[in-house]
Amino acid sequence: MRTRPLKVALLGCGVVGSEVARIMTTHADDLAARIGAPVELAGVAVRRPSKVREGIPPELITTDATALVKRGDIDVVIEVIGGIEPARALITTAFEHGASVVSANKALLAEDGATLYAAAEQHGRDLYFEAAVAGAIPLIRPLRESLAGDKVNRVLGIVNGTTNFILDRMDSSGAGYSEALDEATALGYAEADPTADVEGFDAAAKAAILAGIAFHTRVRLDDVYREGLTEVTAADMASARRMGCTVKLLAICERAADGKSVTARVHPAMIPLSHPLASVREAYNAVFVEAEAAGQLMFYGPGAGGSPTASAVLGDLVAVCRNKLAESTGPGESAYSRLPVSPMGDVVTRYHISLDVADKPGVLAQVATVFAEHGVSIDTVRQQGKDGEASLVVVTHRAPDAALSGTVEALRELDTVRGVASIMRVEGE
Repeated sequence: MRTRPLKVALLGCGVVGSEVARIMTTHADDLAARIGAPVELAGVAVRRPSKVREGIPPELITTDATALVKRGDIDVVIEVIGGIEPARALITTAFEHGASVVSANKALLAEDGATLYAAAEQHGRDLYFEAAVAGAIPLIRPLRESLAGDKVNRVLGIVNGTTNFILDRMDSSGAGYSEALDEATALGYAEADPTADVEGFDAAAKAAILAGIAFHTRVRLDDVYREGLTEVTAADMASARRMGCTVKLLAICERAADGKSVTARVHPAMIPLSHPLASVREAYNAVFVEAEAAGQLMFYGPGAGGSPTASAVLGDLVAVCRNKLAESTGPGESAYSRLPVSPMGDVVTRYHISLDVADKPGVLAQVATVFAEHGVSIDTVRQQGKDGEASLVVVTHRAPDAALSGTVEALRELDTVRGVASIMRVEGE
């Protein structure tokens, strides 16, 4: 074993960073044995130096992150500060000064991963980011390495624990969205400002990363279609139950049937209770990967939190340090396919549409005509009426999303349609 330690700089010491520092200290001997050399925490960059950080010597604390990554004796930089800047500048500076990087920064990787990959390649350094998607669940490395010889056609999953907790509570207790969000906040699953989670931004960033790796093409955050769950109601959950389904916020990345394009999207969807993702409860994550040779693979576990995310960070640290000792690097960007990302309108999917209509003869025929005019086939229809008003629930067969959207707009123009109570896609069949 080499006796000279590999030096590590830690950028950020919040929930995840402090747990990374703790594990590096308490498991130092094990990490050294697995790597083949000791690792030493050489500096910790923070914004508030006066805060007491148990287990971290005060002399390691600095507010000058740029000076830390420029030191030249740093072997690995761990970035857990998040956001676009200054994280991007710090990571590229770290590469320029000889350090490899382990990051948990999903937003930056989804927004400008190409710049990071290019800088890492230019300077012959590693960029690892297992913790950026699905916390402790091993997912990035299997896609980059274990399935490198296979052709991945679809990635489907629950990649945000906050939204899964909210929808699980709505399904199990009959609570409305606001009540479930309040419970998630009280339990610490939701941030004070939950926008990134509930509006789907967090899941969309992860979908961009997964699609890029799975399909060997560049997919940016702006390429991902996104809907949040703020419009999901208790009535939607009840309607799903009547269909033998539940509602999940899904990240879906697909290769087109002809193999000439890909799509990436995040939105609420009904899935059958028989589907394995339907049983993913609380704040857990789960991701299905469908590959030609391997078939269906499912990855499941805690998708967030200090300890699970730190586990992924430390796993990357071990890999990067081993590469450093072997004077090699791991996989970089694989974007040779250069496949275009198709818009949501081209995606073939199913719809569950709930309409408030007049309870009189001929209404169903009018609605069916609109569907036929837009080339959308109806799978099932359920109608209930009372006192001149009725509820009409239509589930379609698969059709282009643009045709389904056009159908809904045409339905709104019918005099007999009082309103569109809800629209939701149906997946997992």
